[in-house]
Amino acid sequence: MKLPADVSGSELAKVAISLGFEIRRQKGSHLILKKGEKLLVIPQHKSLKKGTLLQILRVLEISKEELANML
Repeated sequence: MKLPADVSGSELAKVAISLGFEIRRQKGSHLILKKGEKLLVIPQHKSLKKGTLLQILRVLEISKEELANML
């Protein structure tokens, strides 16, 4: 399955929060979230690049299909 097109940082932050991540702080346009020992930085851009999105999915431990279902 392909990645969902034009996923924004704010949409991805909502997904991360629903998976148990908590917002710790924001520095500029980057939102920092934490869950246990995992630290996640999500840029608050209109659409994330493919590599950035894939790396965030690895940290969230979800697949492209799961992301598509959560959006």
